[in-house]
Amino acid sequence: MIAPRPGSPQPEECTPMTALHRRRETVLHPLHAILLSFPVAMFSGALLSDLAYLKTAEIQWSNFSAWLITGAMLGGTGALVWAALSFVLGKRRAPGRPRALGYLLILAAMWILGLINAFQHSRDGWSSVGGAGLALSILCTLLALLAAWIGFAGIRRKEVLA
Repeated sequence: MIAPRPGSPQPEECTPMTALHRRRETVLHPLHAILLSFPVAMFSGALLSDLAYLKTAEIQWSNFSAWLITGAMLGGTGALVWAALSFVLGKRRAPGRPRALGYLLILAAMWILGLINAFQHSRDGWSSVGGAGLALSILCTLLALLAAWIGFAGIRRKEVLA
């Protein structure tokens, strides 16, 4: 048996069966994770449709981007509200509080840039995607991916796969 780290609670006897039932720790509640999946998928889709518009000049790709950004904003609003409430109502001295604050700030930045991106994509044709629209789509996608990375990085699997 491996010796536990100093300061950690003494584990029970570790067998494959008991190890499978150990708890996983994560920043995100499962419903919060579902809400966060919308901006990750839809901002990424909007970026791809922006690139398709720039390559083909087919106006429908610009419309797809605008719709995807709107969907990302709806899911992102839910994730942002959930994160803000969790942060405000959470324990003040919890060990993961600085990480939760960083997560909240990244979500807020994603939401603000997403709103600006939605306004940018409501313009007509090339002016909606070219230049600023593409840059905003890239930033929103990166921030959504970073928020998901931070949110899911707390999962620690302690199971033994035999």
